Amino acid sequence: MAQTIFEQYLENEILHADPVKLVTILYRAATEAVGAARGHLAAGEIRERSRKITKAWEILTQLTLTLDHQKGGEISRRLAELYAYMQARLLQANAAQIDPPLAEVETLLGTLTDAWRSVPPLATAASPAEPPAGAEYVPVSCSF
Repeated sequence: MAQTIFEQYLENEILHADPVKLVTILYRAATEAVGAARGHLAAGEIRERSRKITKAWEILTQLTLTLDHQKGGEISRRLAELYAYMQARLLQANAAQIDPPLAEVETLLGTLTDAWRSVPPLATAASPAEPPAGAEYVPVSCSF
């Protein structure tokens, strides 16, 4: 059960999100984890750096597991390869304690996030395709 208002908001956002929005939420969380790992690396905080890299790696694993290779075809295959590449770069950054692989993964995640944000939301009976007039999407932070 969510404890804070932030956790309640995030839980509500996830529970009511369509699949496209869920992917962007995961990208946002992975990007924030990589950014935090970079900060911990710069500060010499080994345990926290490793924890954030592991979080990003696990998010990429979940994204890989959700790919539908039958429906997605070539795109899903290429995404799987890109996710594997990013995971390898995360492991390299963690083992060598260097920033360039983290910076690269952060950039790649940003590019993917931008691409997925351009995909129109899926319309369902519970959620209309168009937001109500005057509604504005305000992203939340996924870091804890």
